[in-house]
This record gives sequence, structure tokens and C-alpha cells, in this order.
Amino acid sequence: MIATFVAPRKYVQGRGVLQDAGSYIGKIGKKPLVLWDARVKGLLGGPLLASLKAAKLEVEDVQFGGDSTKAEAARVAQIAKERGADIIVAVGGGKTLDTAKAAAAQAGTKMVTCPTMASTDSPTSSFTVWYDEKGVCQGFESWGVNPDLVLVDTQVIAQAPVRAFVAGMGDALSTWLEAEAVYKTRGSNLIGGVSTMAALAIARLCYDTVMTHGIEAKRAVEQKLVTPAVEKVIEANTLLSGIGFESCGVATAHMIANCLPGFPECHGLMHGEEVAFGIISQLCLDDAMPVGEMHRIVDFMIAVGLPVTFADIHLEGVTRDRLKKIGDICAGPGSLCHNHPFKVTSDTIVDAMIAADALGRERKKRMGSVV
Repeated sequence: MIATFVAPRKYVQGRGVLQDAGSYIGKIGKKPLVLWDARVKGLLGGPLLASLKAAKLEVEDVQFGGDSTKAEAARVAQIAKERGADIIVAVGGGKTLDTAKAAAAQAGTKMVTCPTMASTDSPTSSFTVWYDEKGVCQGFESWGVNPDLVLVDTQVIAQAPVRAFVAGMGDALSTWLEAEAVYKTRGSNLIGGVSTMAALAIARLCYDTVMTHGIEAKRAVEQKLVTPAVEKVIEANTLLSGIGFESCGVATAHMIANCLPGFPECHGLMHGEEVAFGIISQLCLDDAMPVGEMHRIVDFMIAVGLPVTFADIHLEGVTRDRLKKIGDICAGPGSLCHNHPFKVTSDTIVDAMIAADALGRERKKRMGSVV
């Protein structure tokens, strides 16, 4: 199989970069459609719009509908076509960015992502994760191109909720663990090829960066500070994880995460929190995972506040019969769980999830945490 590697055309990260957005965006298009929700516009609209105006760009201002549904993407694409936008600029969280990526592909425009949180690796990727109107994940879709520009203002991200920053570490932490599983099978990445050495190195760097700097970075973000540790973890959550998952592939951690929104109790979880419980389940599924490394990972997750038990994801007391729904999907045709070098069945997935809960509870007790 042919090795493939994808990445955004340009990535810019630093304190205050959104104040210079016009100079970056003006090199890509002249009539941007800015997609954001009312809260984000209230926080960032003044300096961002001023920068676009100073660059003599003709701005179309569109409010995001709230979820990355196919209907919402079609609505935004239609507005872009009707108003002659040549670039869509998404400012906000992962669902805003995912909707804009789909709309840009449908409208035939350029694409810029400006994440306001380091909560997922969506900003750099070619993918949209689809949800229905009830918030249930409906799968994902690649548009074949990555964003033309990713603008990451670290001062903005440091002001965002700490929970979002931590959730991003959950998403990033899975990158190497899943990439390694896919590589062992020489499985396909998300763009139809196999991993390059560069992609695998980036995925490993993502893991090492989060494990090394994550606790210190969280402490700084709790104080709304931008420190070297914060800069490193933002890059890991956003760029390293984005390139790593797309160019290396994903496995059980993300498959379980994508199933959890099917439980009403899990609707309030962030994507990275869902992935976090998927990570522990994958660790318990893999017979080659060294116990010491497994404990180190789980202890880190507890230290930064990622979910490690059923109670943490609002499924305390969940029955095996209910979990079978996830097991059956994970063992079904086309499942990402088949990217492991061993057979995955519904029973082994359910066993792994139950074992993950037990492991999380045991490690919390050892660390003196409340289960």
C-alpha cells in the first residue's frame, strides 16, 4: 500500500495572532464568510472584525446553528454561494469548525479554522464529524483537503474553560496509542494509505508532550496563563494530534468514543472525555500493553481530571446488556476496532469497558481520589 501524509497548508500559533487575522486571511481570499456563535462573536468579534476591515476584506457575518449537522452545513454553503464568499472562516469549537469545513467543500471556497479552545484535533483535519439534531454521532466524512490556514491564538485558548483544555489532552493522548495499533497491522490510515515515518514520529511526539507537560500546562491554564508548557500542549492537542490521527489512523479508543453519545447520560460529555474512557478500554483490550505503562497513563488521566470510570461518564451502574450495544457496533463490519492485530468481538469490547471501570476505580483509590 502507498504511504500518505496530509496536513493543513499553513499553521500559525501564538499569543494574539487573531489580532492579525486580516493579514493572514487576506493572502487567501478577499470576501470571507465568518461563521461563529453569538458568544464567540461577543468575546472576539471586535478585534477580529477590525483586523479583517483593516485588511480591506469584505466580511459576511453568519451565526452558527449550534451543531454539525448536514442541514446546517448545507445552509452555510448556500449563504456562501449566494453572497459570493471566496473563503469560509470558522471561529469557535470543533462543531463550528467541522460545519465550516463541510460548507467550504460544498461551496467550493477556501477554508480557515480559528479554534477558541484546544479541546479537539479538528482544526487541522479534512474531516467533519456529523451529528443529528439530537446530538448523536452519525459518523465522519473527509472532504479530501485540509484547511488552507489554521490560526491558533494561545491567549484566547488560555481564557477558555479548563475542562475543554483537559478534554483536548484526552483526544491527543489517544493519538499515539491508536497509531501504534494501526501500524502493527499495517492498517490503513484515514486517507486510504499507510503511515509515513513522519506521521508516526509526530504521533509519538504528541503522546510524549502531553504526558510530560500536561499537568503543568493545566495548572497554568487554571490561572489563565500562557506558559511554555501551555504552548506545547496546545500544539500537541491541535497540530500534532490532528496530523497524527489523520495520517496514522485510529482504533478502539475513538470507536468507543463515537458510540457513547448514543447513551442519553453521555450527552453532556466533550469529545475528548469520551475518547479518554475509550483509551482505558483500549488499554484493557490490548494483551501487549505493559501493566506499568497502563498504570502510568491512567494515573496521568486522573491527575489532570479526565474520566476513567463509568461514574465519570455518567454511566454508574450500567449493565452489561446496555453495553452490548457498543460491543456489537465495535465488533461490526467496518469498525475501527479491527485496526488491532488481534480479533475483536462484542464480548471482548464489553469486557474491556468493564475492566476499564474497575481499573479506573482502583487507581483512584490508590491516588486518594474520590470515585
